[in-house]
Order: sequence, then C-alpha cells, then structure tokens
Amino acid sequence: MSEILTEALAAAERGWPVFMLGRSKRPVANCSDCREAADHNPAICGHLTCHGFYAASTDPARVAAIVAAVPGGQLAVRTGAVSGLLVVDIDPAHGGRTSFLSLQFRHLVPRTLHVRTGNWGQHLYYRHPGHNMPSRPMPGHKGIDIKADGGYVVLPPSIHHRTGRAYAWGDGTTAVNEMPRALVTACLPPMPAELATPKTSPTIARPGGGISHPDKLLDAHLDAVRRAPKGRRRTTLYGAARGVARMVAAGAIDQAAAVTALTYAGHQAAQTERDIRAAITGGFRDEGIAA
Repeated sequence: MSEILTEALAAAERGWPVFMLGRSKRPVANCSDCREAADHNPAICGHLTCHGFYAASTDPARVAAIVAAVPGGQLAVRTGAVSGLLVVDIDPAHGGRTSFLSLQFRHLVPRTLHVRTGNWGQHLYYRHPGHNMPSRPMPGHKGIDIKADGGYVVLPPSIHHRTGRAYAWGDGTTAVNEMPRALVTACLPPMPAELATPKTSPTIARPGGGISHPDKLLDAHLDAVRRAPKGRRRTTLYGAARGVARMVAAGAIDQAAAVTALTYAGHQAAQTERDIRAAITGGFRDEGIAA
C-alpha cells in the first residue's frame, strides 16, 4: 500500500473527507461530461476526481479509487463543517511568519495537531466552531489564511510542487483541539460599524424611564455574550436579546442593526447558527418584537 493511500485511509477513518489534487496543488480538471453538462450539481456528481473538494469522500473503497485515479498527485482534505476542521495556514511565501506561534499569540493559536508544510509553513488543525466560517485571509495577519467552509489543505506525505519537500505531521499532540474564542473572533470579518452603532440621541424617552447611553448599554449586552462561560452562552444570548429588543422598542437602535450585532456576538462566543437564531428570535418574541 502506498504512503499516500495509507494516509488517505487514516484521514477518512477520522471522518475527514479526502480527495486528490494534481501535481501543482490545483484541483484535477473536470471530465468532458462535467464540462459540457448544463445545470450540473457538483455536490451530487459522483465522479471520482471532478469538481475539486466536492469529490472528497470518507468511504474507504472510494478513497482508494480516488488515489489510484491520480498517481503522483497531492492528497488533500476538505475543511469546514463537513469535516469538522478549521485550519490556520501560515504561508511564508506570502509573508506569514512562524513568530505567529510565539507566546505572544498563544491565546490565539494554542497547541494542536499541526503539519509542517512543503514550503516551510505550518497548518494548525482546530475543531470547526459549528457556525459558518468561510475560508479567507485572517484579518490583520499577512500570509495567514483560514481554511474552513469552502476550502481545503494538502495532507502529508504529499510533495510540494515547487520545493520538492514533503508535508509532514509535526511533533507533539495528535489531538485536534477546540478553537479559543479569541481565534473565532480573529477569523470573523469585522462587523460593519454602521450596522451596530446605536442612534446617538443622549436620552430616548419611553414609558417607565429612558436610555441615557444606548451605545454603552449595547456594549454591555454584547460583552455579556462574549464572556459567557461554556454551558451558559445560549441563555446569556437570549437574555441579551431581550435587553436589546427593549432598546429597539425604545427607538435606541434599529432592529436590523440589533440582530446583526447580536448575531456577531454569538459567533464570537462560538455558538452555532441554529442556537444564535433561536436565542435572538426567542428574546425578541418575548419582548413582543419579531426578529
């Protein structure tokens, strides 16, 4: 059994869908039937090597056939919710520095399963947080990409097409660890400021009192969500949603901006889309407002 097939089957056994890339780290070209088909759905195509990561599989027989179909290619794993993986890709060729792994950033990227890439970079494997996390450059960190939903990374023992060096598993832990909340936040695109900025009236009258500082009140609600301990995050978001809904009722913040701000805070607290939506909808409903 080849090294590539051995690693491919091991990854599949962990529940990681794998597929093959060409020698140059690009997806294998689609067959003529797929290129010419109209209204073709890549997710249900069924061909061994067409459509890049849509061909990825965890079925051992299919994995063996995929590897055999691309001799000399590179092995890859599909990232995102489908595999439960989010990979931090540090790429020196684009300015990524291994100093990112220093103690200064340990709160952001704690030790976890990792790969030494063929171009002297690293791939850090973390558990996917459960909500949509698109593959994209990490904001504020040159040469560091997030490989998650809609992405993939090369697996050992593939050979880098330019350097001739093999990808290899790093020393230390073999566990794929949970993402700290700081990393979840760092992976998210910044929330547009205009969507989360409360109206600036110093005092907005309402029956039973007023809201003197809507910006500070909103920040307090969102901060409670971000700081909530595991096991209390959904109920804390529900409580924050009720408080923010009262701000909407008082005219202190637009409803769309309120939902956006709460959703973003839920993501920062590593909650799932389903839990975020349920908490916000329930909180607004119980204050008499449709979310």
